[in-house]
Amino acid sequence: MMQAWRERLDCRFTEVEAVFEECMQEASQILSETGLHSYLDSARTLSKLGRGAEPVLTFLQSWPQTATTVGEDALVAVMTSVNAINKSPNGRAIAPLLQSLPAVSRRLITAAMLQQYLDLGLHLLARTSGSIHGIHKTYASPCLIAFYEHAPQVLHLLSIDGMRTWAEYGIRHYHDHPDQQQQYFSLQSADSRAVLQRARHGSLLVDHLRKLDLYLLALWQDPLPLVPYATVADTGQSEATEQPPYYDDEGMRLPDLYGTRQGVSGLDRYRIAMAHMAAHRRWSRAIYADNFSPAQRLAIECFEDARVDTLTMRLYPGLRSAMVALHPAPKVDACNPKTHSCLRHRLAMLSHALLCGEASPSTPASSPVQHAYTDAMLISFVERFHANMARGESGTEEMAALAIAYLAKTRCQSDQLPNTWFTDTVVDYRDDNRLLWKFHELSDDEETFDSHRTTTTTEQLQRLPPRHYPEWDYSSQSYRPDWVSVFESLHPSGNSAFIDQLLAKHSTLIKRLKRMLDLLKPHARVRLRHQEDGSELDLDLAVRALIDLQANGQPESRITESHRTDGRSIAVTLLLDLSESLNDKAAGSQQSVLELSQEAVSLLAWTVEQLGDPLAIAGFHSNTRHDVRYLHLKGFGEHWGYEVKSRLAAMQASYSTRMGAAMRHAAHTLATQKADIRLLLVLTDGRPSDVDVHDEQLLTRDARQAVTELTAQGITPYCVSLDAQADGYVREIFGNNFSVVDHIATLPEKLPRLFMRLTR
Repeated sequence: MMQAWRERLDCRFTEVEAVFEECMQEASQILSETGLHSYLDSARTLSKLGRGAEPVLTFLQSWPQTATTVGEDALVAVMTSVNAINKSPNGRAIAPLLQSLPAVSRRLITAAMLQQYLDLGLHLLARTSGSIHGIHKTYASPCLIAFYEHAPQVLHLLSIDGMRTWAEYGIRHYHDHPDQQQQYFSLQSADSRAVLQRARHGSLLVDHLRKLDLYLLALWQDPLPLVPYATVADTGQSEATEQPPYYDDEGMRLPDLYGTRQGVSGLDRYRIAMAHMAAHRRWSRAIYADNFSPAQRLAIECFEDARVDTLTMRLYPGLRSAMVALHPAPKVDACNPKTHSCLRHRLAMLSHALLCGEASPSTPASSPVQHAYTDAMLISFVERFHANMARGESGTEEMAALAIAYLAKTRCQSDQLPNTWFTDTVVDYRDDNRLLWKFHELSDDEETFDSHRTTTTTEQLQRLPPRHYPEWDYSSQSYRPDWVSVFESLHPSGNSAFIDQLLAKHSTLIKRLKRMLDLLKPHARVRLRHQEDGSELDLDLAVRALIDLQANGQPESRITESHRTDGRSIAVTLLLDLSESLNDKAAGSQQSVLELSQEAVSLLAWTVEQLGDPLAIAGFHSNTRHDVRYLHLKGFGEHWGYEVKSRLAAMQASYSTRMGAAMRHAAHTLATQKADIRLLLVLTDGRPSDVDVHDEQLLTRDARQAVTELTAQGITPYCVSLDAQADGYVREIFGNNFSVVDHIATLPEKLPRLFMRLTR
């Protein structure tokens, strides 16, 4: 029979001959007689393609496993794809395609879903292979091999529909950039990972950060920040590896995405993981690890994890069902001690029994929830554990003693085997217990996670990450996720006397503005007492503080008061375009556009201060999408005074105008203001542009999309343009919400008047 199979294969590659017999033994047990003939015929076809031994060798080894999942009939679709690839310049991609089939089929399960995967590969081939004069494909796709090599990894995270979305993004945005295309489909680029994140199904930590922060603070009184880490696998791996949660002095580290598991939603999985780490922080105490072996430390961690989970369930009984559901329940005979070390398996069974052995509040203590294990030694230690817990004698040291006793009673010779059994032994909501241990001596054998570095405030500020925003691509009608990096900082200070001189220059205008302001000012004013830095002295509180001081008591420091208007609910952010073009001289004036803008902004800030409306002022400029600078000049909580004037006096203009990202960032703060009207006033002198964008419509359309987003948030964007030719593109971005100042020299007078008209 083996000889007949060899003759049907008709292949003379020595590499194939070396493994042929083993492959056929496996295939004959899995495939039907018809399937076996098709298997050999397909292998013969691959051997005649002129691509060497690798395709046929890969097929012989991979197809039987694939057929067990998707069925033998799927071979027709696979060979159709192989033939299509062979007729193109992409013949080297045949072996990676065949190599991917077993892992891909485990994710796609059916022949129909596998067909979608094969079709997607051919679609990618057609869209990314080069051609001469559009007649036929001449140049190989730079990304097809990378696509097949990383397909199992992508499908471990996405559905086939999500994979198609991810692939389409790479095709559209990197069609003319072979190197970037290859990096994208190899999961090496930030864009690839960002799109991959958004196509995944589950709960993203960033979407629930505030809710979970409040949960941690309210239920555990723990202010530790939450820090996500990527769960996308390293590029050299075929599947995603799940790093367990952990915590350190800088925060609780959690996966960036949790999907539903065992009926527990991703959000609830975050809550369980946070509760477990918070319980460790409250009830666990680090012990010295130097005198314990690795096996003993593993057992101690098992008992300590069960202890803090038990205390957590007592404090918050509602978590119990989710904890039990997420804890694996290993089968007794799953691990073979003749081939594997079963220590982890035994400890996982014990941990499950310890968790189930704790009675729920609705269950009598005499009849706790039962587990399925009957081993007498396991049951005795479960009883000892809960007896300690009931007497209140439990602590980390007591758990260590109990773990050592358990290990001494159950140790097996097979525990020393190099192959460890991992199936159903990982409790994924539990952290890695790195802070449960401390060491007398540091050595190469011990992993220590404590960092003794001290970071100065300046270093911390320098390391603050940028805020990432999407950018709208009008050609594909989709967002480029996390495309723009916005760095925000406080604007440097200058000489505040310069602003005072500008205001003195416009003293006549200020008098006219005062008369107009008297008509706009609301007359109802609310007195705000007990202020640290109010505008007036509160005499009653000042006298009381003086008496306390004379009596050697502790005087009250909050002895000033201020007033706010009642009846006018408006919050305004003034966003200044600080691009290089502001350094040009204004038409008909000896001053630059920047200097006139300083005068106008100073008058506007003074005007808003008189009205009592919350006002923030910020400037922006950009040097490619990787470096958009957002400079704070005045915050909503700051009064018009020395510090604000100092920053305005130091205003400088440089670089370009990436307006959409700046507006999105300004809205991030403006949207939090409690006001009936939120106005974003944009002062600019030109069309949105940047040095890394050659299509002038791209940033214009993105700015328009940003206006749409802000409007949906209840923010009214309004543009004041200093470009006399701006009507066309400004109307495209802002609709009818714009004004064009034809004579820039009149800006200092027009801007405050415009504001009063908009907020009347």
